[in-house]
Amino acid sequence: MRLRAGTTLLVIFLVLAVAAPALACGGLVNPNGTVSLTKTTTLVGYVGGVEHYVTSFEFAGGGGEFGSIVPLPGIPSKVERAGDWTLQRLVQEVAPPVAFAADAGGAESAATAQKARVILETKIDALDITVLEGGGDEVGRWAKENGFSLTPDAPEVLDFYAERSPIFMAARFDASRAAVDGQQVGDGTPVHLTIPTPNPWVPLRILGLGLGSEARVEADVFLLTEGIPDMLPASGGGMDLERSEEASSLLLEDLRSDKNMEWIPAENMWFSYLKIDTTAGELKHDLAIDATGVGDPSPIAAGLARPLTLPEIENDPTSLIAWLLAIGLGLVALGVSRYAWDRA
Repeated sequence: MRLRAGTTLLVIFLVLAVAAPALACGGLVNPNGTVSLTKTTTLVGYVGGVEHYVTSFEFAGGGGEFGSIVPLPGIPSKVERAGDWTLQRLVQEVAPPVAFAADAGGAESAATAQKARVILETKIDALDITVLEGGGDEVGRWAKENGFSLTPDAPEVLDFYAERSPIFMAARFDASRAAVDGQQVGDGTPVHLTIPTPNPWVPLRILGLGLGSEARVEADVFLLTEGIPDMLPASGGGMDLERSEEASSLLLEDLRSDKNMEWIPAENMWFSYLKIDTTAGELKHDLAIDATGVGDPSPIAAGLARPLTLPEIENDPTSLIAWLLAIGLGLVALGVSRYAWDRA
């Protein structure tokens, strides 16, 4: 599904889920329920073939641990603490009057069961970060083995993401360590991941994890690109493009001045703001963004089509024909685009 990046693209998004805060962006839940996740905010930047993934976890509650899981497009080369106010500054850009909070085992035997591979482990403030590689079953099994229970819809959602990328980030909040560090209830912990990947995508379906089909999911998606971006889906179905304009020099200067945000270009960027207000039952897709300049965001990356596996192709020759036809049409479209560009 992934295409070679033909132009440099920077994509930034921020997601604020407000419905059913205990499970708004989390995939893992502590059985004792003493800590609840109140908000997860996320920013993704893509420039020069590298994705910068910044997500902030804000917690409230008593002792124990609470975890959240986030699908990733690739294996991070670096995981570190992010800046303190970048996400708040993006929200302020579209809603200046808003006041912000202070920053702050089973029948299967162990011998035969496949396990998720732990790629990276680190600690950031009161968070224990683990980057995993594995299918939906393997990641779910890892969660249970580490003392967490899954919501009933978790297996389906984990499989949905594992079909396209087997990389996940699990973040566990340790309330006892937060107390030692002096972290207060409501403080946010921003995390910055650097991920080499050919194309970015924005995970949206994960926002409805653990919610009833009629529960509201509200989110803000921010994009910064070198040109007007091509997205799939572009709008409709509870997704509305609220802003589309050249990014101001003040906004870019503010973002670049925060910790580890110097990778944002200083000028000539396009600012888009996509507002999501729908139900968890309707939010069954992600947001794909084309990074090639061809204008063809992937329906597979958007979760609107499944990637074909080799057994499926072998068992259904028509799938192979459709697959080859799609490749041929894509090559023709690419050739026409290049011809038009050369003639311009």
